[in-house]
Amino acid sequence: MTDTASAQLTTLARALQAFERGDHTAAALSTLARQQTTLLATLPPRYSEVLLNLLDRLESSALFSEESCSFSQKDLVANLTMWVEKAQGTLTAR
Repeated sequence: MTDTASAQLTTLARALQAFERGDHTAAALSTLARQQTTLLATLPPRYSEVLLNLLDRLESSALFSEESCSFSQKDLVANLTMWVEKAQGTLTAR
């Protein structure tokens, strides 16, 4: 595991927590996540695909004022949290 990838994963995890607290917008979280290029390059390609898909859906969900069956921010945050946990396991195994 590279120190930079690990640091970027920590940055992303903290930004996700800030989003959950209401300290970040979906757009800010998405922008920050997309900037973690060393992390995304270190992980297998499928991680980038999944993360980008989740971020796109999260940004779309921000267009709705209430939970929608198609765009549940709660479910998306849970999936992003799971992504962070799996990414940590993958980095640790390297």
